[in-house]
Amino acid sequence: MTKEPDVTFVRGGVSKSETIDRRGFLRGSGIALALPAFASLGLRPARRAARKRFAAIYIPDGVPMPLAADPAHEDWAWFPHGAGRDFRWTKCLEPLDPLREQLTIVSGLSHPAARNLHGHSNADQFLTGAATGASGPYHNSISLDQVVAAHVGDETRFSSLVMSTDGGTGTPRGAHTVSFDRRGRAIPAEHRPKRVFDALFVKSDAHAERRLALAESALDDLLEDARSLQRKLSSEDRQSFEEYLHAVREAEVRVQKAKRWSSIPRPNVDASSVDLEVTPEDSRAYLRAMFELIYLTFRTDTTRVATYMIGRENGVGISDYLARAVGFKLTHQLSHDTTKPGGWKNFGTYHRYLSSEYGRFLQKLQDTPEPDGEGSMLDNTLLLYGSASSAFHLSRNYPLILAGGKRMGLEHGRYLNFIGDKAAGGPWSGGPEPWMKEAEHEDIPLGKLYVSMLRRLGLRVDRFAGIDGGLPGV
Repeated sequence: MTKEPDVTFVRGGVSKSETIDRRGFLRGSGIALALPAFASLGLRPARRAARKRFAAIYIPDGVPMPLAADPAHEDWAWFPHGAGRDFRWTKCLEPLDPLREQLTIVSGLSHPAARNLHGHSNADQFLTGAATGASGPYHNSISLDQVVAAHVGDETRFSSLVMSTDGGTGTPRGAHTVSFDRRGRAIPAEHRPKRVFDALFVKSDAHAERRLALAESALDDLLEDARSLQRKLSSEDRQSFEEYLHAVREAEVRVQKAKRWSSIPRPNVDASSVDLEVTPEDSRAYLRAMFELIYLTFRTDTTRVATYMIGRENGVGISDYLARAVGFKLTHQLSHDTTKPGGWKNFGTYHRYLSSEYGRFLQKLQDTPEPDGEGSMLDNTLLLYGSASSAFHLSRNYPLILAGGKRMGLEHGRYLNFIGDKAAGGPWSGGPEPWMKEAEHEDIPLGKLYVSMLRRLGLRVDRFAGIDGGLPGV
């Protein structure tokens, strides 16, 4: 008698080979029904594919960078002292110590195209690496989060969650968002917790399907008109027309996705953990609400990609109120007042507050078992926290923290100090600002870190923002 071949079980989209006689299946009308995995037969149910999630948190205005000769350097420099596993926190990041083995601090990286930009103009390119320039025509490119969203977005109701404290898109070189689509166009960020919660978790009204049908019909009409128009265009106009057509097709894809999800119930989420009416004037509660919304979307698998821009550069906007949580009037001014008595301590106290709230969010991810998987939610979520400025208005040596992703193979508990003792810093007291001075150290392109991150997230990529290869040690 011929030996029956192995059978591959498929549960939750993951294949797992287990030997079992073909008679273990019920056959009829070409349909095979797998038997349950009985423990007494030594069979284990196959686990679902691990969800790989990504979040980026942007902090504005740079970080405290007192020089080594300054007494404030020991306690209030943002970057730790030391390197590798032999590093010690300053008071800025000390609240993250309980999560030391869940994160990695990185120095000495920046985007080559932005190193000579004034710090007020650099947030636009933090996740893109594009040459957005200091003035003149403005062109951006796709952001890191949207690359990930294009890879996993079809598996969730929403491809990504884009938030900021100030909301909207802002202006070129004055962004209120760090997310940009494949054409480099800013993706508007939501800043009202209730609007975010309702969009994610509150059931659509009875007219939703009718609106989708009308949208689909309107797109059909647009495409029909476009085909007629195309025949009349000059060759010079056709490139712009192709961009328009692509935008219509993208809208069509979004409508089709919305139709697919319209009949699937939204997760039942208890809103009591979120103050949905809070505003940035109540800074601590507001940050907690925004982090909680990311947590809830990840826990319910509503999306696997999120960005949150804590504040815009240059102190314009409601995000400038966030320092009131620790007793200061305006946030951006703290970066200017480091020449005053206690200035570094004040600026550092604000960053200690930010790292404390961020650590609270990370701890919640760490304390939550992965739904339908192994490890914690933090183990399956790769997070980037940082800024496109370090010292005063300086677009080099970005302050960066990687967290989570242990089940993606990341090793933590380290300070990857690629800049050594060459870090620029010090207060600005008039004259040339740090960003105007010639660099004493050539940063590693940040695109290398992004390539490594994308690979850990399951994408087969070799370059990002024109930069080839990954970052050693990540």
